Amino acid sequence: MSKLRLFSTKGGVTEVVPRLADEEAEVQALVEGAMEVMLGVRFLASEYSTGPVHGGRIDSLGLDENGSPVIIEYKRATDPGVLSQGLFYMAWLVDHRQEFHALVRERLGSAAGAQVMWKAPRLICVAGDYTRYDLHAVREHRRSIDLVRYRLYGKGLIALETVASVAAQPKAALRIRRRNADGAVSRPNSAGAMGELAAAVDEVLLGLGADVTKVERKQYDAYQRLRNFACVTSRQDKLLVYLKATPEAIDLVPGFTRDVRGLGHHGTGDLEVQLRSERDVERAVELFRLSYAAA
Repeated sequence: MSKLRLFSTKGGVTEVVPRLADEEAEVQALVEGAMEVMLGVRFLASEYSTGPVHGGRIDSLGLDENGSPVIIEYKRATDPGVLSQGLFYMAWLVDHRQEFHALVRERLGSAAGAQVMWKAPRLICVAGDYTRYDLHAVREHRRSIDLVRYRLYGKGLIALETVASVAAQPKAALRIRRRNADGAVSRPNSAGAMGELAAAVDEVLLGLGADVTKVERKQYDAYQRLRNFACVTSRQDKLLVYLKATPEAIDLVPGFTRDVRGLGHHGTGDLEVQLRSERDVERAVELFRLSYAAA
């Protein structure tokens, strides 16, 4: 359990005690009503029927920022069946890709339908809490899974906390890098200066937290917690990193940082950071941390 304590300072100081929802449907309605803001997932359907043979209903279906299909399952409190139930629906989803494509085209348009990526469909569980067996089991599966704990505070406040997050594909090679005989950390082989620079950025972004996962798309690499916080794309002479940071809150430096709101680019994020050397990476670390915290 999180040890965060929340206090109201209006008319004195009083503690706002967290609580669970009275019903599972209350949590589902809150998340579905602001799914893109809370989870970085575009809402597709609620209580989606898996048909008479399979005989189930998926709580929520969505599409994340990188085009990955997302199943979201909710539990009011602690329920040891939430993970197995979600994986049961995930197996159905992977076997019914055309049906999902049709749903995306119907709700979000043909362009979104063409961008669906099946490399790493995701399961997000939102519950009051999880057992230690859930936390162990999630790391044994080969699916992309996020376990999210919720709490309600007072009227109109909900907190979401990621307690476990795993990616379907292995972490980048830098996460399991070896040390040379002299103790220096070795990086995987890469082609040229841009390859070395990309390896340095990868190491920094993955090292921001144990909950960071990497999604590789053709046009960019996304680094995410529940939501993307950095998208990296390569140019001939530089790397471009797009961050979830508010440009007006940053002292923009020409040739280094740029406000790209309203400008087309690969990935997500309103702040562009241009990297041409490892010194630029060092300059950008604090911006990376700000974006990580915002996600």
